[in-house]
Amino acid sequence: MNIHFIAIGGSAMHNLALALLHKGYAVTGSDDVIFEPSKSRLGAKGILPEPFGWFPEKIHSNLDAVILGMHAKPDNPELLKAQELQLKIYSYPEFLYEQSRNKTRVVIGGSHGKTTITSMILHVLNYHGRQVDFMVGAQLEGFDRMVHLTEDNDFIVLEGDEYLSSPIDRRPKFHLYRPNIALLSGIAWDHINVFPTYENYKAQFRIFVDSIVKGGSITYNAEDEAVKDIVDASENAIRKIPYGTADYSVVAGETLLETPEGPMPIAVFGKHNLNNLAGAKWICQHMGVDEDAFFEAIATFKGASKRLEKITETDFCVAYKDFAHSPSKVAATTDAVKEQYPDRKLIACLELHTYSSLNAEFLKEYQGTLRSADTAVVFYSPEAVKIKQLTEVSAPQIAEAFQRDDLVTFTDATGFRDFLFEQDFNNSVLLLMSSGNYGGLGFDELKKVIEGQSIGFH
Repeated sequence: MNIHFIAIGGSAMHNLALALLHKGYAVTGSDDVIFEPSKSRLGAKGILPEPFGWFPEKIHSNLDAVILGMHAKPDNPELLKAQELQLKIYSYPEFLYEQSRNKTRVVIGGSHGKTTITSMILHVLNYHGRQVDFMVGAQLEGFDRMVHLTEDNDFIVLEGDEYLSSPIDRRPKFHLYRPNIALLSGIAWDHINVFPTYENYKAQFRIFVDSIVKGGSITYNAEDEAVKDIVDASENAIRKIPYGTADYSVVAGETLLETPEGPMPIAVFGKHNLNNLAGAKWICQHMGVDEDAFFEAIATFKGASKRLEKITETDFCVAYKDFAHSPSKVAATTDAVKEQYPDRKLIACLELHTYSSLNAEFLKEYQGTLRSADTAVVFYSPEAVKIKQLTEVSAPQIAEAFQRDDLVTFTDATGFRDFLFEQDFNNSVLLLMSSGNYGGLGFDELKKVIEGQSIGFH
């Protein structure tokens, strides 16, 4: 098959392009800008578009399909040419569904936890040599790509994102997969630029549950009231399987998972991750991995990329960075780190970077999310607010939203960096939460500062 990607440089799109190339398809693509690591990875396989830009002449009648990425606009010249030629145009999720029509589709949905749960499932299956197709939103240890597609594998495991499918298809991605086996981890309002009310956002998850194939199953987090209500109310003819947080304890900074064989040390920590683990265990059991085999494999799981990723650790300080940015994720991550290190000072830094987080109306959703931090810091760029064409937010507004009089707020990257580098990291945990990079914060330089201080503490 000859496939052309419009906006090939995105994280998901370039991984799908690499997967199809690996499958033996002829792949071409275009984009107006491509960043690392997509640029190098596409270049290494000979499919990096040169030059960058949109070229209608790349669109011709010999193409079997065009895959349209969210980065493209509805008036993209290549898209207009494809429409003129009446070529088959797919969104990313539509094409994944086409590739998995004859497979058992396992879809992991939820506002939070879906990347981690999907990663746990894939880790367990890989550990036991079980071959499956997959799409996951993070780079995993032991996997070359975030997307893998074959003709032969019986199962495909898909991370079910609720964001829009393409510039010309406004349906959430996870509405298109039609799962045989589904999981729903939690619902917490996000993407307010697309779903302006909480009720409108929740409605997308109702549609997801109702899209499960008749006779299929929904494994759901019964500790989340919104999830429980939606699943209970669904009249879809499916099996409904509740789960709750796995039993665990924290002893001397180590999380121990309760198993039939006794407490077992694991690398991930925090109530939200133990809840994720319980969901992953059920899905693995649906896929033929028994409980003992799951526990054996999960003991070696170190976490998904950008999820509580350790920057450095010394005798006196440990530093993590995390992708958390929505209110529910910020609260869960901050609480988890404090629970793991209760006797250490927690310095929690959050960058407000997304459309939702920089919205003056949405800010109140962050109330109490940094409650576990001993020092709470928020960084945001007024320039980012302007780019997103939002009403400007002020430091007092942010402090009021978080309900912390002692909240430290920065609007310039240099001031934030200087504050951070001047901290006393003795007996502390540093947590950096962002989907951005704090205006170009150098993590290697920060690591040297922490490690240098630790030498002095000796």
